[in-house]
Amino acid sequence: MMFILLILPALVAVLIDWARYRVMKPERRPSHRRWLAFLVADTLPLWMLLLFSMADNTPTVMRIMMWIIWAWLFFVLPRMLYYLFCLLRCALIGRVVAWVIAGLLLYGVVWGRSNLVVNEVEICAKELPDAFEDYRIAHFSDLHLGTLVHTRGEVSRLVEQINAARPDLVCFTGDLVNIRASELDETAMELLQQIEAPVVSILGNHDIGSYIRDTITLSPLESTHQLIARQQQIGWTLLQDSTLYLRRGNDSITLSGLSFDRALRHDRHNSDLPLTGAERTYHNVPDSLYNITLVHVPQLWLPIVERGYGDLTLSGHVHAMQLKLFGWSPAQWMYTRWSGRYEEQGSTLYINDGIGYVGYPMRIGADPELTIYTLKRCE
Repeated sequence: MMFILLILPALVAVLIDWARYRVMKPERRPSHRRWLAFLVADTLPLWMLLLFSMADNTPTVMRIMMWIIWAWLFFVLPRMLYYLFCLLRCALIGRVVAWVIAGLLLYGVVWGRSNLVVNEVEICAKELPDAFEDYRIAHFSDLHLGTLVHTRGEVSRLVEQINAARPDLVCFTGDLVNIRASELDETAMELLQQIEAPVVSILGNHDIGSYIRDTITLSPLESTHQLIARQQQIGWTLLQDSTLYLRRGNDSITLSGLSFDRALRHDRHNSDLPLTGAERTYHNVPDSLYNITLVHVPQLWLPIVERGYGDLTLSGHVHAMQLKLFGWSPAQWMYTRWSGRYEEQGSTLYINDGIGYVGYPMRIGADPELTIYTLKRCE
C-alpha cells in the first residue's frame, strides 16, 4: 500500500505535465531545462522508496522523508492547480491560487511550524473541591522529538512558556518521541528537566516503539522501557493505566492516565475503540471525586465518561492534521472530535493540537499549542 501511495502521485504528476506539454504550442513550451526540473520535482516521492528499503528508520531518514513530502507539495501542487484552472480557461485565477498555495506552504514551514500559541481555558465544575479553586494546569502533547527541525529552540520556547504561566501541574498526553527512545537525548532531557512544576505524562502510540523498523537492534518493548526510564530520570511521573491523588489542604481530586494500548496501533484513527486498561486505571477510585483523565486518543472520551470518570479529559494525537483554515481541517474526515474543547454529559474534553509534526515539517493554522487550564468551582 505504501509503495502505491508513493508511486501514484509521482506517476499522475508526470502524466499531467506530459499532457500539458503536448497541448501547448511549440513556442510556448518550457525549455528542456525547465521541463527536466518539472520531472525531477514530480518524481520526488520515488526517492522515498529508497528510504523505505533501508534497514532502519533513523531520525535522519525520517527528517529527509518529511522534507521530500514538503518539497513535492511545494513544487508540484501549485502547478497542478494552475493547470486545472487553465483547463477551465481561468489562467489568471489559476496563477493567484498557485501563488497563494505556495505562500501557505512556505508560511507553514518557516513560521507556522514553530509559532507556539498559549491558549487560556477556564474549566467550571460544581464537583470541584473548594481548595482547588484557581488550580492551574499546563497541558502539551505530541512533541515528536525525533522530527523537530530545531530541537533546542523549539523545546526551549515551550519550557519558557510553561514556566511563565506558573502552573500548579503540567500534563503531557503522549507521543514524546517519534520512533524510538533515543530521541529523548541529553539535550532534550536537559531542557525538559527545566520545567519547574511537577510533570505527569502518559504514553502515546509513537512512544511504544510500534514504528521501529530494525526490531532486532532495538525491540519496541526495550525502547518503551528506555523511554520510561528517561522520563523518570528527569523527574516526570508516568501514569501507566493508573491513578494518583492530588491533595490541597483537606481536599483531593484524582488524576488518571491511560497508556496507549499497542494492540490498537492499526485502529488508532477509528471512531469506535475499546477502553482497554480502564479496570486497572480506575480500580478502587471513587467516582464521587472530581477526576481528570489523560488519554492520548480522544476517541476514548465518552467510554471514560460512561464509566463515571473524566470530568475533565485531556488528549492530543490528532494535531488537527497540522492544517486548520477558517475552522476547517482534513481531520474532520477521520475524527468526530479533532481539536479544542468539547462538552457532553457534564464533562469536558480538550484536544491539544500538539507541539511537533509528522509527515511534513509544517503547520498551517494548527499552530503548536500550550493550553493553560484554570479550574473554577461553579454551581
